[in-house]
Amino acid sequence: MTNHIQDTTILNNGVKMPWLGLGVFKVEEGAELVNAVRAAIVHGYRSIDTAAIYGNEQGVGEGIQAGISEAGIKREELFITSKVWNDDLGFDATIKAFETSLEKLGLNYLDLYLIHWPVEGKFKEAWRALEQLYKEGKIKAIGVSNFQIHHLEELMKDASIMPVINQVERHPRLTNKELLQYCQEKGIQLEAWSPLMQGQILDNEVLLSIAEKHNKSTAQVILRWNLQNQVVIIPKSTKEHRIIQNADLYDFELLQEEMEIIDGLNQNLRVGPDPDNFDF
Repeated sequence: MTNHIQDTTILNNGVKMPWLGLGVFKVEEGAELVNAVRAAIVHGYRSIDTAAIYGNEQGVGEGIQAGISEAGIKREELFITSKVWNDDLGFDATIKAFETSLEKLGLNYLDLYLIHWPVEGKFKEAWRALEQLYKEGKIKAIGVSNFQIHHLEELMKDASIMPVINQVERHPRLTNKELLQYCQEKGIQLEAWSPLMQGQILDNEVLLSIAEKHNKSTAQVILRWNLQNQVVIIPKSTKEHRIIQNADLYDFELLQEEMEIIDGLNQNLRVGPDPDNFDF
């Protein structure tokens, strides 16, 4: 059970990853971004998740440096994730994209690098590149994002290294139960993006009543529900008070029946693209 902001899950290659991180999707380059990353680190976050397509790796890198110096910690204490975009899926292109991300972030290694989307006919070559970068020690762990069960099975036919992570959309309207179970059986850690459904579910009556019982916000209840399901979370916020609030998850526990009530909100409803039907 996670009892502290810096508690970690142990990935299938032995690397430790914090259960909670900061996501920066749709946060543009600039002072707001740098400050959000800095604030998260100062307030105890140790994991930051970005991606090439977000166009903000440089600001994330600046925020990391500011946070390290203000919090008085070492780079090794942080867990930094980025992702290769669809246009760069291919052996040589993926290696080049990785080097570009690393340079923008101002780092000399990444803790986790993910294939962002399972583009048919392209993700296997990209995975070979990730395996090579991993063997060279440039990445501590490699994984995927938005992969369904059949994508994972296709990948594993030729892969020599099992993904450590599958980062997917997951919230009470999209519980992804079958995928969660599959990943747990295979030793792949599930990670949720848009765990708060981009705010669309925060005024749900059922969640509000559970939140009231625990004297918490609905956001905190949803995040706690993910943690108790053994799912890594990366809620996004640029506001310092919200970043602090999103980490205030360790002084309460949801009852089994509350967990089941939240599971019951599932409608297989996505706010993001469908991994089986996207064209970018």
